[in-house]
This record gives sequence, C-alpha cells and structure tokens, in this order.
Amino acid sequence: MGTVARKAAVSTIVVIAIVALALALWKLKIVIALVFLGFVLAAAMRPGVDRLAARRVPRSVGVALHYLAIVGALALLLWLVVPRAIDQVSQALGGVPTSRQELNRQTKHSKGIKHQVLAAVQTRLTKLPKAGSVFHGAVAVGLRAFEVLVGIVFVFATAAYWIFERDRAIRLVGSLVPPKHRRVLCDTWELIDLKLGAFVRGQLVLIAFVATVLSVSFWAIGLPFWLLIGVSAGIVEIVPVIGPLAAGALAVAVGLTVSWHLALAAGIVVLVVRLLEDYVVIPRVMGHVTGISPLVVLIGVTAIGLLFGGFYVLLATPILAVLVTLVDVIVRDKDPADEDVPTLLFAKES
Repeated sequence: MGTVARKAAVSTIVVIAIVALALALWKLKIVIALVFLGFVLAAAMRPGVDRLAARRVPRSVGVALHYLAIVGALALLLWLVVPRAIDQVSQALGGVPTSRQELNRQTKHSKGIKHQVLAAVQTRLTKLPKAGSVFHGAVAVGLRAFEVLVGIVFVFATAAYWIFERDRAIRLVGSLVPPKHRRVLCDTWELIDLKLGAFVRGQLVLIAFVATVLSVSFWAIGLPFWLLIGVSAGIVEIVPVIGPLAAGALAVAVGLTVSWHLALAAGIVVLVVRLLEDYVVIPRVMGHVTGISPLVVLIGVTAIGLLFGGFYVLLATPILAVLVTLVDVIVRDKDPADEDVPTLLFAKES
C-alpha cells in the first residue's frame, strides 16, 4: 500500500507540474512568440553577418549594418509610397461628407446601397461616445502603440543577442545529451536555422516582387487606388495562401466599382502574377525551403490563427517548418546532414 501511495503521489505531482507549466507557457505565449520572432530574424541575418565577419568586419558592426539597411529600406518605402498613397486616399474620401449637414443632404438624395451606407453612418454619429470616453480610448490606443514599440525593440534586441549566443547555446544543449546524439542535434539545429533564414529572405523577395509587379499592372489597366492595392497585396504575402486570395478579391471588388471589364482585367492580372510567382519565382528564388505542402500550410495557418490569434499567423509557417524538420529527424529517422540546405541569396560556403 505504501508503494502504491507513493506512486500515486508522484504521478499527481507530475501531472500538476505539467498543468502548471502549460498554464505558465500559455500566459507567456506573447513573450515566447516575440523571442521566436527574434530567433527567426537572427536566422535571416546570420549569413550576411558571417560574410562580413569573414571580411574582418566585427559581428556587432555587421548586425548594426543590417539594422540600418532595414531602417533605410523602410524609409525609402515610406518616401516613395506614402505621398502617392495619401493622394489616393484623399481621392477616395473626396465624396465623403465632412459635416452633419452635408451628410443629411446626401442621405436624402441618395438611393440604393449608397443610401444604406450613409444612413448607417448617420446612425453611428448619433451614438458617438462622450468626450471622457474618447479621452480614455485615446489613452488606450497610446498605451497599445507603446506596447507595440516595446515589442519591436525586444525582437530586434533578441535577434542581436542570438547572433552571438546561438553557438554557445548549441554547445550547452549538446553537453546535456548522450555523445552519440550530439552530431544529429547540432545538424538539426543548423538545418532549422538555415530554413528559417531562407524563408524570411524569400518572403522579402516575394513581397517586393508582388507589390511592384501588381502596382505597375494595376496602374496600366487603370484600376483605382492601384498603389494601395498593389502594396497591400505584397504585404499580405506574409500570410500564406489566405493573403494572396484576399488580395485578389480586393482587386476584383475595386474593379467592380468601375465596370465588370476592369474587374475581369484585375482578376486576370492577379491570376497571371500568381502563376508566375508559383511556377517561376518561388522555384527559382526559394525552392522548397520549408519542405511543407500548401495544404499543410493552409491547415496549420488556420489552426494557429484560431488557437492563438491573428498575430501568431505571421509565425505559422516558421513554426510548421520547425515541427516538420523535427518530425523528419525524430520520427522518420532522416539524417539532417543529408538534407538539402537552403541557400537563398547566400551560396553555401565550402
């Protein structure tokens, strides 16, 4: 009886510890996600930092140069895109009433869908919150913006530290496993790092390609708000499968506001660019860096979005890439040293 009681007590303690750990990880999921995002960013920068280090550029300077390149690219994007985007938004809002009297006048003389929209706006205006509520809402938005800024700084700091600490972490974890498994552990870790880095660099190339080609194509066919729609289509490439479909639907919907001919042209443009991306750009630029089928990506993105929220959709493909690699090594007994190494933008050094 004493032995049974002891086993039951130990089992209960183990179960409680597992549940407590799961709850703690759930509470810390945003921190874990930001740390993982930092690791992914570090994986994308590591080949460039290593190349600079081989040319006697200190790693700290290499990391700083990468961050300066990111900031410069964002500044260039804002300088090129934002003024034109503001003009297009102003054109879109040109027919929007700017006063209650104008709104009432347009509501009286409007018909159909336009009348319903204006009537709904008028109803909402009668239910606007009081000044105190607006102030508290502005404070909440400011706090949220500060939290986002802190999160961005945290991710960049984590990525910078991980550039220097990854090899030490691999050696530490390797010292905790049996010697016969150390090589597989190191090779698996290296393969995951290479996959994540190649995936991020490939996504950046695809975003730039899709945004540029679609913007120019939409401008050529005369689609309204061509720059906003083209840039948005490039950005939603971050969300696998679902993002491109949403971008195509948006382009067709905007085209329908002019004519069905323009909507058809916009749909054909999106389809052609998508086929070009799937059959030419992705195979030549990215290859199969993650080793995941589109069906698995679709199911994984949807499941992660439903379980954790919209932010975690951005991490869905990297998470799936890690899981698929671990399954290949642990379950399917593949040797990570024999796997194809992704080399996007950086040739493998001998």
